[in-house]
Amino acid sequence: MDIGAYTMLLVQSGLGNLASYLAAHVLLCLVPAFFIAGALMALVPKEAVTRYLGRRTVKWISYPAAAVGGFVLAVCSCTIMPLFAGIYRKGAGLGPAMTFLFVGPAINILAITYTGVALGLDLAVARLVLSIVFGIGIGLIMARLFWRDDVQRADEDASLFQQQAGIGGRIWLFMGLLLALLIAGTLQIGPLSRSYLDLHLPIAGTAQLQQLLARWVPFDASRGEEGVTVQGLALIILLVGIGSSAAFGLQRIIEGYNRWTWVALGLTALTLCLAAARFTPLEDALVIGLTGKFFAVGASVAGLFFVGRRLFAGEELRDWLAETWRFIKQIFPLLIGGVFVVGVLRPLIRPEWIEALAGSNTVLGNAAGVLFGVFMYFPTLVEVPVAQLFLSLGMHRGPLLAYLMADPELSLQSILIITAVVGRAKAWTYTSLVAVFSLLAGLTYGAWVNGANPWLLGGGAAALIAVLSLSLLQLGRRPANAVSNIAS
Repeated sequence: MDIGAYTMLLVQSGLGNLASYLAAHVLLCLVPAFFIAGALMALVPKEAVTRYLGRRTVKWISYPAAAVGGFVLAVCSCTIMPLFAGIYRKGAGLGPAMTFLFVGPAINILAITYTGVALGLDLAVARLVLSIVFGIGIGLIMARLFWRDDVQRADEDASLFQQQAGIGGRIWLFMGLLLALLIAGTLQIGPLSRSYLDLHLPIAGTAQLQQLLARWVPFDASRGEEGVTVQGLALIILLVGIGSSAAFGLQRIIEGYNRWTWVALGLTALTLCLAAARFTPLEDALVIGLTGKFFAVGASVAGLFFVGRRLFAGEELRDWLAETWRFIKQIFPLLIGGVFVVGVLRPLIRPEWIEALAGSNTVLGNAAGVLFGVFMYFPTLVEVPVAQLFLSLGMHRGPLLAYLMADPELSLQSILIITAVVGRAKAWTYTSLVAVFSLLAGLTYGAWVNGANPWLLGGGAAALIAVLSLSLLQLGRRPANAVSNIAS
């Protein structure tokens, strides 16, 4: 194959990865996450966030709260990004915000469950426990390294830490409905996945269209790759419509609503509902299965519309939509670019290299697992069958855990977005810490697999927890006059 043809193959891989990503993963997780982040910024009082996650909050509260918050809200690394940006800009301390960022995608309940079923309960438990411990450790280190910047941010918002503002019941209800929308669209359980009603639309040629899409966007399912379905194509078209109408309807939403605002919101509601349905292309018809997920998403959208119109003023809703649109403009282009680059790089990494690089529990093997997580990023749950593939090719379970720890955290698009939110120095420091801690997690678990003394490993883990606990205490005792010292 000549260079030109090979370049076209890489570009096709990048475009295919982007198309399949948009069709399968943006809608039911990322879109609700953007709306949640916008609501955090526009509707939740800043002092209510800083009260629990602020730099001056007792560390025994802020770091566990950050870990629990990430566990409850996150679906995947792309979903956590707008939420992380929202709480950080809302006044959360750098350490708790970084803990939230790490723990969320690392211990996503769906991924942990799937890991236990597909790869073994021991690997799932190791992933859960080490993610929480190392997530808090990473947050503590970030807070200590960049404490001067954090103090300056705290000084700017000093009065907010002294206020005890609460979150009203209507805001809890609205945020609960947004969270219900996120959960309903992503939770894979029988009642939500089951189809309760099938609509047969007399649209001929959909089966042929599906075959054409498979030729245009080829994929290898054994490597965890996904193609574009007829449903995915329809959703991509609707996404383009949403983006076009939102550019006219949300760009100046603070000045008031216009017809494009309602077009954008209507298309968003329609797209979310269709993404929750099940499309089955046939020779002479298109069957749309109305699943439990479809009805749950529809009910959540209807509830949001009702509560928003009844309990919130127009200015509050405009602020919410303006903040949501701001997050989309900042994060979405970086996400698109990162997904495309990952698709281009993926064919360059050959599976047969895995056994040679990561076949044993060595520093090199675990480092290779971390690098696989960076350059072979897969959306949440997809990394598990890919891990099965790695395991079948001879990857040791230690490097396998290092891969599973790094994959949700260190994708190229995630690094770009973190840089945009906290700056280059903090982003690359965080990236380095995640790589090191993922490597340590793999080495520790791999040593246990190889038969190392469990009491010795337990003692090491206890010592690490003790160091983290002492760091929490020490961080909480930093002199209160640190701000004035910096200012002087």
